[in-house]
Amino acid sequence: MTQTTVRYAPDWPGIPARWTSSAKTGIGTALNPASRVWFTISHGILNEIYYPRIDQACTRDCGLIVTDGHSFFSEEKRHTTSIVTMLAVGVPAYRLVNRCQQHRYQIEKMVITHPMYNAVLQQITFTPLQGSLDQYSVFVLLAPHIGNRGAENTAWIGDYKGLPMLFAERYGLALAVACSASWTARSVGFVGSSDGWQDLVRNYRLTTLYERAENGNVALTGGIDVTACHGQFTIAIGFGQTWAEAAWHARAGLSDEFDSVCATYIQAWQAWQQTLTALTTIHQRVSAMVLRVHESKQFPGGSIASLSIPWGMAKGDDDLGGYHLVWPRDLVEIGGGLLAIGANDDARRVLNYLALTQEPDGHWPQNMWLDGIPYWNGIQMDETAFPILLLDLAVTTGAIDPATVYRYWPMVRRTASFLVRNGPVTAQDRWEENAGYSPFTLAVEIAALLLTAELAEQYGEPTIADYLRTTADSWNADIDRWCYVTGTDLAHRVGVTGYYVRIAPPDVAEAASPMQGYVPIKNRPPDQANAPLSYIVSPDALALVRFGLRDPHDPRIVNTVQVIDALLKIDTPCGPVWRRYTDDGYGEHQDGAPFDGTGIGRGWPLLTGERAHYELAAERVEAAKRLLITLEAFANEGGFLPEQVWDSTDIPERELFFGRPAGSAMPLAWAHAEHLKLCRSLADQRLFDMPRVTAQRYLSRQVQSKIAIWRPNQKRRRIVAGMTLRIDLNAAAMIHWSADHWQTIHDTTTAASGLGTFFADLPTETLAPATEIVFTLYWIDQQRWEGRDYTVQIEASGVSGE
Repeated sequence: MTQTTVRYAPDWPGIPARWTSSAKTGIGTALNPASRVWFTISHGILNEIYYPRIDQACTRDCGLIVTDGHSFFSEEKRHTTSIVTMLAVGVPAYRLVNRCQQHRYQIEKMVITHPMYNAVLQQITFTPLQGSLDQYSVFVLLAPHIGNRGAENTAWIGDYKGLPMLFAERYGLALAVACSASWTARSVGFVGSSDGWQDLVRNYRLTTLYERAENGNVALTGGIDVTACHGQFTIAIGFGQTWAEAAWHARAGLSDEFDSVCATYIQAWQAWQQTLTALTTIHQRVSAMVLRVHESKQFPGGSIASLSIPWGMAKGDDDLGGYHLVWPRDLVEIGGGLLAIGANDDARRVLNYLALTQEPDGHWPQNMWLDGIPYWNGIQMDETAFPILLLDLAVTTGAIDPATVYRYWPMVRRTASFLVRNGPVTAQDRWEENAGYSPFTLAVEIAALLLTAELAEQYGEPTIADYLRTTADSWNADIDRWCYVTGTDLAHRVGVTGYYVRIAPPDVAEAASPMQGYVPIKNRPPDQANAPLSYIVSPDALALVRFGLRDPHDPRIVNTVQVIDALLKIDTPCGPVWRRYTDDGYGEHQDGAPFDGTGIGRGWPLLTGERAHYELAAERVEAAKRLLITLEAFANEGGFLPEQVWDSTDIPERELFFGRPAGSAMPLAWAHAEHLKLCRSLADQRLFDMPRVTAQRYLSRQVQSKIAIWRPNQKRRRIVAGMTLRIDLNAAAMIHWSADHWQTIHDTTTAASGLGTFFADLPTETLAPATEIVFTLYWIDQQRWEGRDYTVQIEASGVSGE
C-alpha cells in the first residue's frame, strides 16, 4: 500500500471536541516551581496535561495504538487491561502496565514530569507477547485541547534543530511531541475525519500523511520505530508560549537520562513527606500527595478542586472550567487537611492566597481562576466565612504565631463586615443551588463571627467584639425557628417529633412556620423541580455539631440523624454512604448515562467522613473508625477518592459498579482533605477542626441570646416576650416606633457597629405578649422616609417554635 503526503488535512474543523473520563488513576507534577506542567492518567494513558497553570488544560489525552500493518488494530486505552502503581509510596510518579486483552503485547510506562523543564516524560517498553517486534507497528496519538479548548487548535509536523517533532498551538500556547526513537511516519488531521486514528482503524498503517491542520479539533499521530530501539523509547511532550519554546522543553526533557531525572523527582517528593506528621498509612500519604499536587506554582496557595472534568466524555468546550477552578470552600478544606498533617508552610500559603483574592466588599467569588478572576458569580456565605475558621485553626495548631495574626486582621474585618451586612441568609448553599437559611452555612457564619469578635477584642475594638457576639448569639438562637420542623408526615413516618431541613427559603423569616413553602430542586426535570420544604433533608445539619453549636446528643440532632439515615443513607459493599439531600439531581441518570443538566445525585464519600466526625463527637469511636475504613474503601486503584460513588446495581458497559467511583470528579481534593482531618481527629480523640470558641460558648457555657434581630433581609414578625428587639440596618436611620398603636411614639437613632451596619435596640423586654411593635425608618443620609410600616408581635415563650 502506497503512502502519500498532503500539505493540508481535509474535513475542517473536525467533530465537536469532547473531554475525557474523569476517572483518574494518576496525577502528578514536580515540586520544583521551574516545571509548570501537571499530568493526569486514566485507562492506562495520559489524559489532560495542564500548562502553564493548573487551571489550563492543554491536552485531551495521549496514548498508543498498536497494529500489525494489515489486520490487527488495538488502542491502548480501550483494548488493554491496565495496572497502575506508584514508583514510591505517596509520590506522584507512576508505572503503568497495559496488557493487550488479546494477549498479543504489553506496554510498560513510567510517567513523570521533568523537574527542570515544562515537559511530561513517558519511558515506554513495548513487549510482544505473540510474534516479534518487527511484526508490530506502534503509534502515539495525542489530542491537543490547548488553553481549555479542543476547537481552534492548529497542528503540524516539523522539526526543531533537526529533531523531527509533532506540534500544536492555540492563542499563544504551544506543545511539541518528541521521541527518543525515530519516527516511521507523522501526520496531523481533524478528529473524526482526517486524523491518524481514522487512517489506522481502516488501513492498519498511515497511508496519507497530512502536514498541517488549522483552526479545528485536531490530533497528532506519529509512528515509532520500535524495532530499531528494541521496543524501548521515551516520549517527551514539551510546552511553551511558542512552538520553539515547547520544542526546546521537549528536547531538553529527552536530553537527560530518564532514571536520573526520575530519582530527582521522587527525592523531592519524599523530602516534602518527611516534613509531615502523622502519615502512618498509604492512604494518608496518597491524600497528602493529592492536596499538594493540586496547588498552583504561579499563585502559591491557590489549589483547584480537582484535576478532572466530571463526565468529561460528555462535556465540550462550553464547559470551560471543569473542576480546575478554585472554590474558596474547597480551598479552606484543603488548608485544614494540610494543617492536619503538619504541612504548616503549605497551609500558610493557602491563607495568604485567600487574603490576596478577597473581593473589596469582603466576600470571595463562588469560584475563580487562579488569578482571582471570578468564573461563576454566585455568593455563598459559608465560603466567605470559612477563611476565618482556617485562620483560627492555623493559630490553634501552631502554624501561625499569634503575634503575627494581625497581618490577617484587615481580611478578617472585611469578611465579618460582609457577613453582618448580608447574612445570615445565603444566596447559595454549599451545594451551590439554593438561597435561604442553611444549617451548614449558619454554623460556619456564627463560628466566624465569634472568632472575629475575639480578634476585635484583642486589637482594641470592643464595640465590634460585642456587636459580633450579640449577632452570633441571636442567629444561633434563631436556627431552630428557621430550620427545624415538627409534626410533618415525614416525621411521623420515621418516628421522630421533628428534624432540621436542608434549607429554608429566604422569606421564611416572614412566614408563620418554616414548614410552609417549597424549595426549588436543581438538576431535575421541570415537573420535579419543586418539593415541600419539610421533605428536603441533608447531612448538612451535622455541621451544627461539627462547628460546636449543638451537642451531638441533642434530641433534635438525634432526630435529624434518624431522618437523614432513612432518606439518604445507602449501604454499599464498601460500607455506608450518604447522598447530599432528598431528590438531589446532580449525578448519572438511572441508566448510568452521564449527568447532562439533570440526573440522580449519588452518594458522596466525603459525607461518610463528615458522618464519622459526628460519631466521634458523640463518643462512638469505634463507629467512627469503621467509617474511616469505609471512606478509604471508596478509593480507586490509584488511591483516589471520588466526588460520588455509584449507589445502584452494576452497569459494566458504563464502568459503573455498586460502591465504586461514579463518573463525577476524581480525585476530589475536598474528599482527601476530609480524610486527613478524620485521621487526625481519631488520633487526637476529638474533632480536629471544631472551633474552641463556639464549643465553649454554646456547649459549655450555654450562652442564650436576649436580642432578636430584625433586618431588611430578615423581616421577622414575632419575638418572644422578654427579648430586646434590635433593628439592624446597612445605613444610618432613625427608628420611628410605637408599642401602643401610635398612642405613644418613640424615635431611636441607630449607632454604628464599626462594620458598616447600624443598629438600634428597642426596649421591648418588658412588653407583654400580644403587644404589637409598629415601626418605620427615616434614612438619615438620604433624608427620606421608608414609606411603609413594619410590625413585630410579642409572643409568649414556646409559641411558633420560639
